[in-house]
Amino acid sequence: MLRDALFRRALLGADVLAVVSAFAATLLVHANARQGALLCLAELPILVVVAKLLGLYDRDETLLHKTTLDEAPKLFQLATMSALLAWLVGGTFGAHVDRHQVAVLWLSLSLLLLLTRCLARFLAMHLAPPERCLFVGDRDSAERVRAKLEGGRGMRGVIVAHVDFNEIARWSADARTSSRLEEVRELAQKLDVHRAIVAPRSADGVEVLDLVRTLKALGVRVSMLPRLLEVIGSSVEFDDLHGITVMGVRGFEMTRSTAAVKRCFDIVFASVGLLVISPVLALAAIAIRLDSRGSAFFRQARVGRHGTRFHILKLRTMVLDAESMKETLRESNEAMGMFKIADDPRITRVGKLLRKTALDELPQLLNVLKGEMSVVGPRPLVLEEDERVEGWHRRRLELTPGMTGPWQILGPVRVPLSEMVSIDYLYIANWSLWNDMKIILRTVSYVIGCRGV
Repeated sequence: MLRDALFRRALLGADVLAVVSAFAATLLVHANARQGALLCLAELPILVVVAKLLGLYDRDETLLHKTTLDEAPKLFQLATMSALLAWLVGGTFGAHVDRHQVAVLWLSLSLLLLLTRCLARFLAMHLAPPERCLFVGDRDSAERVRAKLEGGRGMRGVIVAHVDFNEIARWSADARTSSRLEEVRELAQKLDVHRAIVAPRSADGVEVLDLVRTLKALGVRVSMLPRLLEVIGSSVEFDDLHGITVMGVRGFEMTRSTAAVKRCFDIVFASVGLLVISPVLALAAIAIRLDSRGSAFFRQARVGRHGTRFHILKLRTMVLDAESMKETLRESNEAMGMFKIADDPRITRVGKLLRKTALDELPQLLNVLKGEMSVVGPRPLVLEEDERVEGWHRRRLELTPGMTGPWQILGPVRVPLSEMVSIDYLYIANWSLWNDMKIILRTVSYVIGCRGV
């Protein structure tokens, strides 16, 4: 409860700071500074109450991975409401707000709410002790979650104990269920558990319900790890059949209109991007040629949409004969199913800088304009990697491969090929333009070194 209170107070302080700063930038620079301050003080409690009603202070207590970017739509709504209120009632306080001031207020408040909340979560994350977690489920799932908690950004959690759910399920078949649950209760109290992560395998929900009730009675937060979502993703619609909740799974394929929207976004983004970065590409190309012999650009065969092959374009970051050296370095490979080495000796001096800043990926904007790639999408695999993808994982080829995607923003964690294609599959199953925007913003934050967005 103290952890949750720390996050709520930090977010409240962030919102107050954002609102005051936005009004200061918009109104206090004018002659009616006093009236603008009165308008700000009048709006501030209204905005805090609306933020509370939108769940912006209570969301973190249910989450292990606390992010600000997922709140952006609601924060934009809050900024829009604030700007409209200032425009409509500003005259009451003698602070006449014109259209230009409304636009400045909306834009500054939208950005400041995001930035101050990022900072508040960063500070709260480091001030609060790590979240102590009890994992209830099979050992393999426990190890997967443990690895994510240790290597992930935007979360500080540690698994302090592991209980096999099958043991609880077996005890539920007789009258000793309460004894087994009492052991779990005592373990949670003894280890000062903050959150329980439950990963049931049984289809019967009775024992799950008893377990969740027992844990919540202690004030322990409960997170579920449902196996169903590994296949259908989170893009579901909840349907109420007069008291019975049914999940409606959305279609896997994109409609023509949706595909057209994604393609238009790709064309606009790639066109603007190439205009902006063309001087950077020219300087990088010159540096590559001066550093090592060979072309400044590198072309490699990849597998695209529906299995068609194309040549991906990158700035060259390795020595000219890098492919012929691959077999001699096979024993140093760090990724299952893919070829990845952290300190690859084939990378040139300029190549290290290009990879660190992700500048080597920018020529792929030409692939995007040609329609061979998208800005966001599944990872375009090389031929030998694609041959290892089987079964329903091949549905990842329903979408055009992307310059960035959900697996790229995982950071330095080396995920095996099987997990990577599962991530790609779930991206396709839950596609939306807003999800693409979030991935782009998180890619940018990762490249420039930000964390916890």
